[in-house]
Amino acid sequence: MKKKTRSKIKYTDDKGEMDGKWRIRRGELPDLDALLDKLPEKTKVTLELDNSALEFFKREARKRNTSYQRMIRNLVRSYAQSHT
Repeated sequence: MKKKTRSKIKYTDDKGEMDGKWRIRRGELPDLDALLDKLPEKTKVTLELDNSALEFFKREARKRNTSYQRMIRNLVRSYAQSHT
């Protein structure tokens, strides 16, 4: 029986922490219902989130009968598009 070869996962020691004070700017964030759209191409990544942030997305996704991962993906996409 042939073994499946897996691609090597590369991890960095960058924790993704940002310095400085954070301010919430609600006018620049998309509406939660707008985060339900599907994306055409995806790449798997490993990401650590604060428990409170993850629970927020899980709770909101349950209310909307969708995937919390989809909502997070679309939030990141929306942020990236607004800064390009």
